[in-house]
This record gives sequence, C-alpha cells and structure tokens, in this order.
Amino acid sequence: MEWIVVLLAGFFGGLLNAVAGGGSFLTLPALIFAGLPAVSANATGTAALLPGYIASAWRFRRDIQLPANMGLLTLSLLAIVGGSIGAAILLVSSEQLFAQLIPWLILFATLAFILGPRLLQRNASQARHSATPSSASKKQQLGNIAVLLAVCIYGGYFNGGLGIILLATLGLMGQSNLHGMNGVKNLVSALLTTVAVAVYAIGNAISLQYLLVLGVAAMAGGYVGAAFAYRIPTLYLRYFIVAVGIGMTAIFFFRLS
Repeated sequence: MEWIVVLLAGFFGGLLNAVAGGGSFLTLPALIFAGLPAVSANATGTAALLPGYIASAWRFRRDIQLPANMGLLTLSLLAIVGGSIGAAILLVSSEQLFAQLIPWLILFATLAFILGPRLLQRNASQARHSATPSSASKKQQLGNIAVLLAVCIYGGYFNGGLGIILLATLGLMGQSNLHGMNGVKNLVSALLTTVAVAVYAIGNAISLQYLLVLGVAAMAGGYVGAAFAYRIPTLYLRYFIVAVGIGMTAIFFFRLS
C-alpha cells in the first residue's frame, strides 16, 4: 500500500509541477505515510524533484532576465549559499521540531501560492504605468539580496512552493517580464536544490529506495502534464492545488493535536 501511495503521489506531483506547481504538497505527506521520518521524507522528495528543476533551467536558459543591479555571479552565490544553509539547518533539526513545523510550512506555501499571482499582476500593472524605469538604490539592492537569500534558505530547508515564492520575490524586486522571471526562478531553483540535495546526501538523509520510485513516477507525471498543459484550465488546477494544500495543512495540524 505504501509503495502505491508513493507511486501515485510522485506521478500526480510531477504532473502538477509541470502545469502549475505544488507537487510537493503530495509527495511529502506520501513519504511520511510510507514510514519515512519527516526530515528524510522532505530530503527525499526534494531530491526526486531535482531532475525537473535542472531540465526547466536548461529549457528556459535563454529567457533569463536578471534583477536590477544583480549579476549572474551574485545570483548564483545567493542560491548556492542559501541552499547550503537551509539544507544544513534541516539536517541539524530534530525530527520532532521539523514535524511540528510541517503544517506551518505547508500553510505558508499555500498562502504564497494563493497570493503570488496577485502580487505579480499588481507589479506588472505598476510597471506598465510607470513613466520611467526604476533603478535600485544601494539600500534597495542590499534589501533584495537579503530577501533572496532568505528565500533560498527556505528552499534548501523545505522547498515546498519554492517556485511561486521566488516569482513573487522577483516581482517585489521590480521585475515584470514573466518569461525573464521564470528563467531566473528556474536557474535559482536548480542551483539551490542541487547543493541542498548534495548536503542531504552527505548527511544520509535521502532514502534511495523511495527516491527511485518517486523520481521515475514524477518524470512520467511531468511528461503527461506537459502534454496536457494547454488542455487543462489553469484556474481549476490552482483551485485543486490550494484545496490540497489546505487539506494537508489541516491533516498535519490534526496530527499535532
């Protein structure tokens, strides 16, 4: 039964990631249901998503549009350092502490999934009505670096909802070109997840037996999702993902009570 649950979660998680995101809302609970400790479940689920991140980064490599006054080297260093710090924090966290944080992390990712597109639309509207392009001051630049580093640390620690959180962050940093933002989002996600998975592997936090099944199922789901991406109404998918996020939040809060 556990293997069937993991297989289905990997397939549908990969499908959701291909068309709208939110696949980790399924994979993390499935791995915990299968008997993995919370930290190992999170590390294994993140590792299973890594090929998708790398493929997306390569696919959108020509669309990368860097934030104002931030070079590729700075962006890459923030992703690598943040991913390393987040992964290290996960490894030194106690199972009990991380299990208690899970419902709050899923709730945060769900809220980001709900509010992220609205922030992007508002920022794009402001950019269209702006008379002159804005240039980031030194203080703004340091603030952008601090916020992006915090998001990368979050990604290395939990990874759930990372894509939409990165997009919302880039929107708040002044970007409005969605294709360019997706290019940056995919690059940062791939870099921080790669280094985070390396840290997880060094800490023996990844379950290889479930990683193989979950990874293959996620790839199959991603392939199917890519084929049907333009046939499924995105709005309905978003409603479904939000419902899953709320449901999983409620289940994990109930487990804590």
